[in-house]
Amino acid sequence: MSQHDIVVMGAGHNGLVAAAYMAKAGKKVLVLERKPHYGGGVSTRELLHPGFWHDEHSNVHIMIQGNPMLREDELGLLSKFGLEYIYPDLVHVSIWQDGTVIRSYKDLDRTCEELARVAGDKDAEAYRRFVGMSTTALPMLMSGMYAPPFPLGAFVAMMDQSDEGRFLLDLMQRSALDIVDHYFDSELLKLHIVRMVTENLQMPDELGTGMGAFVMPGIVHSFGCSMPKGGSGQLSHALVRAIEHFGGEVRCNAEVRRVIVSGGRATGLELRDGECVMARDGVIGAIHPHVLRTFVAEAPEPVLQRAERVTQSTFSINLTHLTLKERLQLRVGNDCNAMMTELMDFYTVRDMQLEYDKLRRGEVSARLIAGGDNTIFDPSRAPAGAGVFYGVNFAPYDLHPGGPQSWDTCKDEVADRALAQYRKFYANLSDDNITGRLVRSPLDHERDSPASFVRGDIHGCAPFFYQSAGHRPTPDLGALRVPEVEGLYLVGPFMHPGGGVFGAGRATAIQMMDDLGMDYDRICGRAVQ
Repeated sequence: MSQHDIVVMGAGHNGLVAAAYMAKAGKKVLVLERKPHYGGGVSTRELLHPGFWHDEHSNVHIMIQGNPMLREDELGLLSKFGLEYIYPDLVHVSIWQDGTVIRSYKDLDRTCEELARVAGDKDAEAYRRFVGMSTTALPMLMSGMYAPPFPLGAFVAMMDQSDEGRFLLDLMQRSALDIVDHYFDSELLKLHIVRMVTENLQMPDELGTGMGAFVMPGIVHSFGCSMPKGGSGQLSHALVRAIEHFGGEVRCNAEVRRVIVSGGRATGLELRDGECVMARDGVIGAIHPHVLRTFVAEAPEPVLQRAERVTQSTFSINLTHLTLKERLQLRVGNDCNAMMTELMDFYTVRDMQLEYDKLRRGEVSARLIAGGDNTIFDPSRAPAGAGVFYGVNFAPYDLHPGGPQSWDTCKDEVADRALAQYRKFYANLSDDNITGRLVRSPLDHERDSPASFVRGDIHGCAPFFYQSAGHRPTPDLGALRVPEVEGLYLVGPFMHPGGGVFGAGRATAIQMMDDLGMDYDRICGRAVQ
């Protein structure tokens, strides 16, 4: 039996962020990870051949760019622990099969010139105004993303006190499609914006997802869009270096069986092999609400029942990793390569919606694809001249008619259909250029992280309004703690502010420090030594 101040279940990036902050605060921290490597959804590995580095899950880092962890380098990740981001000028591009292209640059003026060419002057000016509104609202919205959330009722009451707040509250309850329909006329511009938003596993017409359509353009033109040099997992490597620098430890191949609860307090973690690791100050757990009962049966029954009713995202992804002899060439030219690349052969919103409707019925649409060659912006990801392809095909977890288990027999066939679609856009994505392939289905994602990616939901749970702010994932758990289990704190993509790479463990650390009577601002204001 070992003794620490804080023990953390799960070495995904959110758990590592919380651990790094607590270690910087002087706490003796131990992170336990079930898998033989850390990083969770933020990991980069040689999945197929030596020298080819693939992002296992997350690929592009967007929302974390507004986090003070990076903007103010609170942990020294950028200045001391080797994290370096690549920021291309071309952030987001939509490419249609007929060669039509819409480019979004970080520079707003340049983007509006592009939109005037494709969508017309009226929509270009409408987009400029739209981005202006988004950018104006960002400081208020971003300030709440990386800190403990307001209770949803208090948040709504606060927003309801001003015209600006009521405007945002209205957006939050609408769909992304409703937002773009209101502001723009061009079908192609609507597709350009909505397809990017659906990367968050949001249906275009699902109520409670409108904020994504409003916020994303502001973020793109304020912070840009990036990936770490060397792959997404370099963020996790930098976090582990920070934890170790501050005296903490990360241990892999250490599967947690349960949270140890004594006298109504979380006092440690019991491993699958029977080892107990005790914690003086508290436990941090990456525990999805659907499996909370498995790890913390001592939580109140109503809390557990509400946790098990949390809504998962409507769809997941079938992810294709390829190694390539030579880098990919877009048919429209490689000057169109962007950090986010959407590939479409539909030209109306209606046609797009029909494809998303298939996901609701348990069907896969080969037309809903995105992705590209990561070596275009980062040649270090493969041997000289070679490529690493990351291809996303939206797909349901619960396939019809075979159910989730049928993914094991059909994922390669589904990937074949997606590959045929990719070949409409890439000139050299031929069999003789592909030297290796690995397909990861929604079921594979769940197996990879069973305590986080439940039902293949790599974003934790659905981003609906009723699962936002202090109600994400439930009103009981939204305060980042488990009721009646003192000292147990939660992290993960299913917690506030949502799925994706946010660095959201910062909020958990703030809450924990506050409960322990520690001054977060004083601790994080000190230079890293």
